[in-house]
Amino acid sequence: IRALLLCSCLGLLRPAGGQPFLRLRPSPSDNLPVKDIVEHPDPEYDPKEQDLDERTLRKKLGSHFDPGFMAVAVPGPANASGAEVAAGRGRAAMPPELRRLELGAGPRLKVGKKARRKVLQWLWAYTYCPVLYTWKDLGVRFWPRYIKEGNCFAEKSCSLPEGMFCKPVKSVTKTFLRWHCQGWSSQKYCTWIPVQYPLISECKCSC
Repeated sequence: IRALLLCSCLGLLRPAGGQPFLRLRPSPSDNLPVKDIVEHPDPEYDPKEQDLDERTLRKKLGSHFDPGFMAVAVPGPANASGAEVAAGRGRAAMPPELRRLELGAGPRLKVGKKARRKVLQWLWAYTYCPVLYTWKDLGVRFWPRYIKEGNCFAEKSCSLPEGMFCKPVKSVTKTFLRWHCQGWSSQKYCTWIPVQYPLISECKCSC
């Protein structure tokens, strides 16, 4: 049973097939989360106090403002602890392909409903790949300044035998404002421009 179970599990988990900020646009999921952006260190390229009026910036961002994923002030912690990950696993719906997994090896070997349920729950505990969120400070040249960024839980392998890990498979984009300057010294012109910031929205166990 164990050999068949491991083979079935492996079959189940096999997947289906200028300036830094100017390149900030949606990218393939395997390039997420977005790496820290290299900023020009000169504070002359930072927005001034008059450029950070929240009312004006909210109006400029409009319906793109998503309080679930962005914050103007320092937000509370968004990390998921080990207990919360386990709780999330309990709340998350078991994938239909796992529920349909056949555990028997022919008519002579049958698995009772209770045993089958326990085995599937055990498998689900290993293959579940939650998206863990943490608040990230993008710096003064982004508005809103804070983004709730997703990461895949990768502290352990998600397969039996070990070797596969939770990796990003889907992403969504959120629109932020980016302080963008052109020119140099007193001749430069700076303004807020909209940019799309990709975020991990789903993780799966894969090679």
